[in-house]
Amino acid sequence: MSASSSSGEFALIDRHFRRPSPLRHATVGIGDDCALLAPLPDEQLAISTDMLVAGRHFFEDVDPAALGHKALAVNLSDLAACGAQPLGATLAIALPAVDDAWLEAFASGLFALADAHGCELVGGDTTRGPLTLSLTVFGSVPPGSAHLRSGASAGDDIYASHAPLQGLGDARLALQLQQLARGDTPPAAAILQTLEPRMRHHLLHMTRVRLELPQPRIALGLALRGIASACADLSDGLTGDLGHIMQASGLGATLQALDGADGLLHACSPALRTLGNDVALQMALAGGDDYELVFTAPRDRRDAVAAAAARCGLCASRIGRMETDAGLRFVDLGGRQHSLAARAFDHFG
Repeated sequence: MSASSSSGEFALIDRHFRRPSPLRHATVGIGDDCALLAPLPDEQLAISTDMLVAGRHFFEDVDPAALGHKALAVNLSDLAACGAQPLGATLAIALPAVDDAWLEAFASGLFALADAHGCELVGGDTTRGPLTLSLTVFGSVPPGSAHLRSGASAGDDIYASHAPLQGLGDARLALQLQQLARGDTPPAAAILQTLEPRMRHHLLHMTRVRLELPQPRIALGLALRGIASACADLSDGLTGDLGHIMQASGLGATLQALDGADGLLHACSPALRTLGNDVALQMALAGGDDYELVFTAPRDRRDAVAAAAARCGLCASRIGRMETDAGLRFVDLGGRQHSLAARAFDHFG
């Protein structure tokens, strides 16, 4: 982590981001112009960068410990999608002003998640400016073992990961409930306003953790090596992130709302389904910030997928299939088929 302009920056880094514990994956960490990582023998580096901007990706009054957690979690989620083992990370942070209490809480949230996944903070930068966080993570994966978006085949099953009693769309619901409480008019405002204040509070309590403290599915990503044919993390919405797999693999796909014990509705939480199945499905399709895995696997690997998810204490709901026909389709609860736009969230849209 470079601190080139003033002793105040060095002091800030020393107080909040330099740790006395020995490094495991880096031979040189914070304090030099570059960190030096030592990848595992015969493995490739997996690298990903994400940026979070106040007012765009998070409310400025969010709990700083939760923000520290999420800033790293969204990056680790990319490593999970790749099937990579975390090694280290760099953090570049712009701050309107130095607030030691805020920074202490932020660092505690970041390091708690980093320690849980063996991911060392090895460098970065600090500057003054609008609150902005940019992290780059480094992971390790054996050659040929990384999950790519381009590996799906026609006939492969499509899965979405989630924890029991949680699901896709929870983060979107939490965001819209917070927006409504702040006087904004989110897309589901008409439905949410019909709920009693106590119910809105209950739903926010049930789903807020999914928005502010997402859990990167590192263990599942590792468990799916050799099983999943393609994978992406769910950050910009199911239709868009599945669309990336479709485009890279040159295929189309059909999602199903319900198909016996399978279907997208099973990937929706009980909390979300209190708004009605149709609303739950819409939020699951178009929501963002899930940070789950959407992945494909051959039909003959269904038992292996289920076993991998069970070992991680997670669910892998089978929600559709990859097809040769181009485009994305959705079969609703009434059995009617609709065409969907495979469109991800666009920061400039």
